[in-house]
Amino acid sequence: MDARLAYEIDVVAASRAQTADTAVIVDTRKQLSWDHGHVAGALHLPADTPDARLTMLPRDRTLVVYGWGPGCNGATYTARRLLAEGFDVREMIGGYEYWVRNGFALERGGTVTRQAPDRLATAES
Repeated sequence: MDARLAYEIDVVAASRAQTADTAVIVDTRKQLSWDHGHVAGALHLPADTPDARLTMLPRDRTLVVYGWGPGCNGATYTARRLLAEGFDVREMIGGYEYWVRNGFALERGGTVTRQAPDRLATAES
């Protein structure tokens, strides 16, 4: 269990790390999903991205990867790949679904919005 927790982060901690500029959030979903909406400020690195694009990722901060939600393991595969390349990586538990449900900033078509937090998903106000 400890080994697993060393590579995971919840959405609240991920949001705090992004705000503190100690982490970069990375969306691993397909282009259509990214276009539908994504974490504001995230980088887009679909799971099937060629290795050459990995050079765009910063090595001086933790990379927090996410997929759609708890039932999506695309972020797990990307995290494994990035770890093998020597990056400091965490997988965001709950993915995009729980980011949205917590009311954190979303981006779509260049516009940043927030939805009201789902009280079942967060104690944050």
